[in-house]
Amino acid sequence: MRFLAISLLATVVLTSCSLKTTEGLRQVPFTKIEVENPYFSNAEIDYVYKAKIEVYGKNFGGILIIKKIAAKSHRVVFTTEFGSKLFDFQFEDDTFTKNFIVEELDKKFIINILKDDFKLLVNEKAKILEVYESENQRIYKTHNDERFNFYFINAGTGQLQKIVNTSKTKEKMEIDFTSSDGKIADTIAIKHNNIKLTIDLEKFKKE
Repeated sequence: MRFLAISLLATVVLTSCSLKTTEGLRQVPFTKIEVENPYFSNAEIDYVYKAKIEVYGKNFGGILIIKKIAAKSHRVVFTTEFGSKLFDFQFEDDTFTKNFIVEELDKKFIINILKDDFKLLVNEKAKILEVYESENQRIYKTHNDERFNFYFINAGTGQLQKIVNTSKTKEKMEIDFTSSDGKIADTIAIKHNNIKLTIDLEKFKKE
C-alpha cells in the first residue's frame, strides 16, 4: 500500500513537471545542426511593421522598423506614427545597446524583457539540441542561457510558425508568426505567460 502511494505521488510530481510544449510529440533522430529564422535575414530589406505594445496596462502604438545592418547585427527602432522615437536598440552577437528609450519604458526590468524578446525575434540561427515531430510540424529544441527555445516548423511548407521560450518545466513566452511567402512575416504576436507585456506586429502595406 505504501509502495502504491509513493508510485502515485511520483507520477503526479513527474506529470506536473512535464513540459506542455512537448506533450504528445515523438522525439526523432536528426542530422541537421542548426535551425533558422529567415524573417529578418535580408540586409537589403527594411522590415516595417505597424506595432502595438502593451506593458502593464500602458499602450504604445506606432511603427517598428527592423534592419539587418551587418552579418550578425540588427537595429530595432520603435516610433510613433508621427516619427517620435520610443526606443532604439541594437543587437550585435550577444552585445545589446540601448541607444534610446522614452522615460515611460526606461525601467530595467522592462528593458530586459524587450531585449530578450527582440533578441530572440531577430536571431537567425540556433544550435539544435533535440528534434520532435507531430502530425504536421517538426519542432527543434535549442538552448537559450538557462532556458530553452522550441522552433515549430510546418512540415509541409517548411515555414517557421512559432517559437516557444521555456524553463525546464514551464512555458514563459511565445512568438507566433504568419507568412505568405516564408521569407517575411506578415504578422507577429509576442505574449508572455507570467508578465503583462504583449507585442503585436503587422507588416506595413504600401498604399
